[in-house]
Amino acid sequence: MNTGSAMDIDLAELTVEAVQEGFRTGSFTAEQLARACFERIERYNAKYNALIFLNPAAIDDARRIDERRAAGETLGPLAGVPVVIKDPMDMVGFPTTAGWAKLYSKTGGVDLMPERDAPVVARMRRAGAILLGKTNVPILSHTGSHANDSWAGPTINVAMPDRVPGGSSAGTASAVAAGMAVLGLAEETGGSIQNPASAQDLVGIKPTIGLVPNAGVVPLSANRDVVGPIARNVRDAALCLDALAGYTSEDPKTLASVGRQPEGGYAAALDRNALNGKRIGLYGPGWRAQPLSDEAAALYERVKGELIALGATLVDDPFEGSGFAELREPTPPLKNFDARGLESIPYDLEKYLQRLGKHAALKTFAEFAEATRDEDAFAPQGVLRYMHSLRDFGAALANPSLPPEMPEFVELKARYLRIFEQVFDEQRLDALVFPQMRCELPPLHGNDTIQETTVGEINIAGLPGIAVPAGYYESGAPFGLIFVGRQWDEAALLGLAFAYESGAGRRKAPALD
Repeated sequence: MNTGSAMDIDLAELTVEAVQEGFRTGSFTAEQLARACFERIERYNAKYNALIFLNPAAIDDARRIDERRAAGETLGPLAGVPVVIKDPMDMVGFPTTAGWAKLYSKTGGVDLMPERDAPVVARMRRAGAILLGKTNVPILSHTGSHANDSWAGPTINVAMPDRVPGGSSAGTASAVAAGMAVLGLAEETGGSIQNPASAQDLVGIKPTIGLVPNAGVVPLSANRDVVGPIARNVRDAALCLDALAGYTSEDPKTLASVGRQPEGGYAAALDRNALNGKRIGLYGPGWRAQPLSDEAAALYERVKGELIALGATLVDDPFEGSGFAELREPTPPLKNFDARGLESIPYDLEKYLQRLGKHAALKTFAEFAEATRDEDAFAPQGVLRYMHSLRDFGAALANPSLPPEMPEFVELKARYLRIFEQVFDEQRLDALVFPQMRCELPPLHGNDTIQETTVGEINIAGLPGIAVPAGYYESGAPFGLIFVGRQWDEAALLGLAFAYESGAGRRKAPALD
């Protein structure tokens, strides 16, 4: 077996299907592909700062996949595929730093070393994916726009380096956009999958809450956190979701997903004609009383024509008069982010720390607070200072061993879902298709944040969304769509997204310096 590098592999455009075809034809091995990815990381990561830890076992893992394939073993579609993992997800052998110097020994903090992989990481290993390393995030995943305050320094947007990369899964998106990996694991509480995917011209799946386990992931909210894939095309994202989705006793809310996944998997029934005959709801003030920029509106008009050409019927502002938009309420002092549902973070962190194992450096929220007291995340200047505006946060902070009741969040979620279902039924909608952002990306450094269209609404309601590339602004900034549907509608949404990508897709591989 040739174990040299394979730098002639087109890593910038490599798909899961092309990886498996390369293995089948002998064009390259899993080991050669992993080595090629590491060579690309060595070449580009200093600029883009996507990866913060590299996995030295990846080459041996890839070699074992080659041995299993050579022995005639039937392997799944992700076997040998290079993948990156978002830093807050526990991965044995690496500290989970959540982007914070206080949680990394080499920057003066303490190391949180997990004794077990997070379930999503374990599932990628079982699928045979080659885990190349862990990716950069902002402190405690607090922003959906960038990773500028990470102990590892800012992550750079590969598609447009002078603009924000999207957060908090900034590093995952940059690694996939730059061709350092084929797939990446991301996680969203308030835009952290859809924002970086759209910001870097990629596909991202924000699943229904409960479809994918988030145990073993540093939490912002067990009521809103979801793990999902970022990829360069819809089929690859669907194949990754196949590996991630489903029940585990480590995360009891995933019991709700049983019977909700399609037979044969999410990637099996992708259809180029899926938009034909579908009724698609459009963005308008009934959904949110924030207009699109003139250029975003013009790009959206072009998309509407493409959807019609692909057979869809468009329904203008289906939420008009429903009361949906009135439910949104940004959390002071934030101007655009509705944080309701995050009140439980002290309890969620306590449960996360307990899972790390008996040898963990921090085992309780009280120990966490003590270890980080000189940079308190919840202090008046802390990154999570807005938590104090949430009604039940004080009680949760006072006793992290008890989960807060959170009646306001529960009622809000119910109201969102009731209106959403009613509108879908009355308008006979199959999905919503909105611009993922209301305007183009802000500068990399500054106070402006990504102005999205669905963050808060679908995070609180627990609804699925799929971000898909759809063109570019005059400046070159990516313009993306988000397909939104009912709970557990991932299979149908992926079909629609695939049909759009196949019939009108406009993604171009970025030019790397």
